[in-house]
Amino acid sequence: MEFFCGLDVAMDETAVCVVDDRGAVHLQATALTDPDALLAVLKPFLPRLRRVGHEAGSLSPWLHPELLKLGLPAVCLETQHVRAAMSAQRNKTDAADALGIAHIMRTGWFRHAHIKSEACYRMRLLLTHRRNLKRKFLDLENAIRHSLKSFGIRLSKVGRKAFDQAVRDATTGDTLTSELMDAMLTARAELWKQYCRLHELAVRFVARDELCRRFMAIPGVGPVTALSFMTAVEDPSRFRRSRDVAANFGLTSRRWQSGTSIDSQGRISKAGDADIRRALYETASALMTRFRGQDKLRTWGTMLAKRGNHRKATVAVARKLAVIMHAMWTDGTCYVGDPASNEADLVARARVKAWKTLGAAR
Repeated sequence: MEFFCGLDVAMDETAVCVVDDRGAVHLQATALTDPDALLAVLKPFLPRLRRVGHEAGSLSPWLHPELLKLGLPAVCLETQHVRAAMSAQRNKTDAADALGIAHIMRTGWFRHAHIKSEACYRMRLLLTHRRNLKRKFLDLENAIRHSLKSFGIRLSKVGRKAFDQAVRDATTGDTLTSELMDAMLTARAELWKQYCRLHELAVRFVARDELCRRFMAIPGVGPVTALSFMTAVEDPSRFRRSRDVAANFGLTSRRWQSGTSIDSQGRISKAGDADIRRALYETASALMTRFRGQDKLRTWGTMLAKRGNHRKATVAVARKLAVIMHAMWTDGTCYVGDPASNEADLVARARVKAWKTLGAAR
């Protein structure tokens, strides 16, 4: 007889359920969300415990490696797949979720979620906090612009550098409003300072990484896109084909088929990492609209845009970029978008591009 365990992990406590290979429940308990506490609960079943499943979540990067170190056969499950598998439950409780995960472990109908290394999560944290600071900065700036409209002050044509002085000049005659704007502008300036600090850290890492510099040989690919792609994939060997990367990032169309009469494709699935999907789309947009050189990928995207929709063509270029970057990673090759360019020129151009970006960040 073999045993299968399901864990419904929460911040403080974890619901534990153990079933055998016939589906009979042998244990339903609650333990602290701690690897040693979970090991103590599962210790009687260890000799014949085949799989221990838990959903991917905020604690997974810490909990999953710790469970493996203790000798537990832990499996991290893809959240969307688990939700779909347990959608037939009438009542959703922690105990019921643990039981459902245990049965998923028993049947083997699950998908693995990739757990990245600690170093990779540190780089992801850098990108996440950089993005958060930029969003807060823009929120403050938009709040200032909107609040001044009540007094007929419109700053729509004021750039970022002249924004601070324009606001101060516009509120000089009003003591209260001037004080309010001074507080907002001070907070905005500090946010921008800290954002630039994190951006420089990201650019420094990219400038010293050979793989990121090769990615930056692609027109439109900057340090953020290069670093985002590297950390999102982390291990290129986990994708059997390069085109699987685009599907993993949600850049492929949904499909709905039923019998011979219904077989339709919808919009992109938007599954997986939203940050890298956004970065690839922005890169594709820059390649399509801002790059003026000769490039085969841009030519292909422009032909698609002329035949149909520009946004759909941009998504197609983003999907192709994901495939190309993964192939470059696995093959160790460089991007050649212009037939007249050679590999040495492309590598040198990418290196100069990286160091120029670093200088601009300073």
